[in-house]
Amino acid sequence: MTNQAAWLDGTGQTFRVGSAEMPNIDANEVLIKNCAIAINPIDWKVRDYGWLIKHWPTILGSDAAGVVIDVGSEVHNFKKGDRVIGHGISMISQKPKHGTFQHYVAFEAPKVAKIPDSMSFNDACVLPLAFDTAATGLFKDHDKGYLGLEFPSISANPSDKKLIIYGGSSSVGALAIQLAVAAGAYVVAIASRKNFDFCRSCGAHEVFDYNDPTVVDEVVQAVKSGKPTDFVGIFDTISQEESYKIVVPILERLGSGNLATVLGGPSNLPAGSKTAYVEGINDYVDLLRGKFMTPALEQGILKCLPKPFVVGKGLESVEKGCLENKKGVSAKKVVIELEVE
Repeated sequence: MTNQAAWLDGTGQTFRVGSAEMPNIDANEVLIKNCAIAINPIDWKVRDYGWLIKHWPTILGSDAAGVVIDVGSEVHNFKKGDRVIGHGISMISQKPKHGTFQHYVAFEAPKVAKIPDSMSFNDACVLPLAFDTAATGLFKDHDKGYLGLEFPSISANPSDKKLIIYGGSSSVGALAIQLAVAAGAYVVAIASRKNFDFCRSCGAHEVFDYNDPTVVDEVVQAVKSGKPTDFVGIFDTISQEESYKIVVPILERLGSGNLATVLGGPSNLPAGSKTAYVEGINDYVDLLRGKFMTPALEQGILKCLPKPFVVGKGLESVEKGCLENKKGVSAKKVVIELEVE
């Protein structure tokens, strides 16, 4: 077997396809032959700004779906031939073998999950990074500024928790809605009007348009209405000035609730709230992969949303995929098919 990768040689460079070493796996790692990879905003941001990378050239990529071809000596829950998804961590480990933009990639076993035989690799690869990011913001400690929900379950009972998800049609938003509902929470989503049905298909109970000049009033009323609930806060999956102009006034009006963000938080956070930055690569939600993700996929409780938007085949399409993602996408995720011999 020979390996190839889409290498990035430095800040501002374009991805080039070239040979790469076949990854050597450690005792707790799994080697996967990639069949589909997904593009995330962090990929083109690292390309454009050089974030996080200490050593060049490097191999980026966080999302992949494929087939297990080898397992480390301490890995007992996967075997050769398993169909899986994995979350690559090259931006944290600084090791090219952990980036998904290649034909063969090494994953830490806790960041791998089996997928049903009926599920396509294109569909499945939309999940890993968005799942981890969403789960971290939703389930980490409320005292630290996250939303502090109980972990999701296959048969969740409705709780008294209520939350707002801004950017419900984004990749992270789609997973956050599903996971919050699976934790029994009542979800109020904010998105563009064209994506209302998409947010509802993820499980949102109510959806409001961020372009509506009365959106703050409407969302505040939605949180306050109905039976008494415990408002835990807002997960802002966009975390830009345009979203802060909406979520900060909502928190001010409600007088409580945390704000979980995927980028740096606002400078004008209300006194009654805490904020926390969500790291998409961490060990916090590893337990959820085997205990929840795999059975939830098998039973249709967890859906592969947003749907894949396939922009090409082969590693040569990585640059195109990053450009498509940079243009802005909603209710879909940029995916590249790989044909690996």
